[in-house]
Amino acid sequence: MFDLKVINSVLNELEEVRGIPRASIIEAIESALATAYKKEYGKKGQIIRTTFDPNTGETHFFQVKIVVDDSRVTFNEDEESKDASASSETDSLKDGRVLYNPEHHLLLEDAHKIKKDAQLDEEIIFPIESKGDYGRIAAQTAKQVIMQKIREAEKTSVVAEFGKREGEIVTGMVQRMERGNIFVDMGRATGLLPYEEQIPGERFSQGERVRAYLYRVEESPRGVFLRLSRSHPKFLEKLFEAETPELSNGAVIIKAIAREAGYRSKIAVLAVDNHIDPVGALVGQRGVRVSTVMSELRGEKIDIIEWSAEPKKFIEEALSPAKILNIVVDETQMSAVVNVSEDQQSLAIGKGGQNVRLAAKLTGWRIDIQSVKGKELAVAESSPIE
Repeated sequence: MFDLKVINSVLNELEEVRGIPRASIIEAIESALATAYKKEYGKKGQIIRTTFDPNTGETHFFQVKIVVDDSRVTFNEDEESKDASASSETDSLKDGRVLYNPEHHLLLEDAHKIKKDAQLDEEIIFPIESKGDYGRIAAQTAKQVIMQKIREAEKTSVVAEFGKREGEIVTGMVQRMERGNIFVDMGRATGLLPYEEQIPGERFSQGERVRAYLYRVEESPRGVFLRLSRSHPKFLEKLFEAETPELSNGAVIIKAIAREAGYRSKIAVLAVDNHIDPVGALVGQRGVRVSTVMSELRGEKIDIIEWSAEPKKFIEEALSPAKILNIVVDETQMSAVVNVSEDQQSLAIGKGGQNVRLAAKLTGWRIDIQSVKGKELAVAESSPIE
C-alpha cells in the first residue's frame, strides 16, 4: 500500500529542509489512516487509532473504548430523547450522563475482566482487523488529511522559528511589489513591507536584498506573514546595536528616539559607565558607525544627544544644533518656553518645524520657541515615543 522509499524520502526532506519534525508527519499519517478507516469501515461513536511504522510499512488499527458505569451513562433511550440537548451518543444529558454506546463505552465490570485495576474514564484498547483496500474515497481522505497536517505542522514550525526573531532585524529578497506594498522572500515565509512602513522615497527592485525590522508574526489561512518595517524607530535602534558593542553589552542605553523616517531622527543616549562617552560610542571613530547606519537609511540625518534627567538640559540638547539663550520650564504642564537669538531661530525651528517637532517628541515636553523679545515663533506639542 505504501512506497516506503518515497515516504521516508519525504519525511527526511520535510525534516531537514522545512524543519518539520519527523514524528509530527508520522502522527499526521496515522491520523489520516484512522480517519480513512473509520469513514470506510467504522461504526457510529467508534474511536479508531492507528500506528504506522515507516521502516516496515506495517499498519495496525485499534479501537478505543472508555470505561464507564451508570454514573457516566444511561441505558434509557426515552430519557435521552426527552432532553433536547442530547443529539448524539456522546452528547450530555442534563445530569451530565450520555447514552451508552457499546462501540464507544465499556462497562466497569467488563473492563475488570480485561484489566483488574481498570478505572472509570480509562481507555481500553482493542486491536481490530486491518483492511488492505481502503477504497478510492478513503484514499483521497487520507491524502487530504496528510496534506492538511503537513501544512499545520509547517505553519507551527515557521511561527516558532520567526517568533523568536520578533523584534530583530531580518534580511530577505524582494519578491514582488503590489500597490506600493513590498513582498519579501524570507525563505520559509513571506515578509510584508507595507507602503506606510517604508522610508519615503526609497525604491527596491525585484530580487534586491532588503533589511527590515520584524515587528509582528501573523498567522492567516493563506500562511504565515511577517510584518516588516523600515520606518519604525526600533529599526534605527537595532541598526545602532549591530554597529555599537557598547549598546549590545549594556554599557550605553538608548533612552528615547524621535524619528521622521527618511528625513531626520534624534536619539537620546545614556552611559551606564561614567568612563564611556555615550554620544561618541554611537558616532564611532571618524563617524564610521553613524555613517553606516545613515547609509542603510538612504542618508537620513541623525542627531545623537546625551540624555539628562534635568529637563532644561535635556531640552537644550534636544534642540541642538541650535544655541539656546534661556529656558523656562513648567513641570506641572510639561511645557517649556525657549528663547533663541535671531541667528539661531531657523536652526531651533528647523525646516518645516522639524527640529522643534522632533525635540518635543524626544523629550515628551511641549516646546514654545520665542525670540529674545518674547515673540512666539513656533510651538511643538509633545507626543508619545513609539
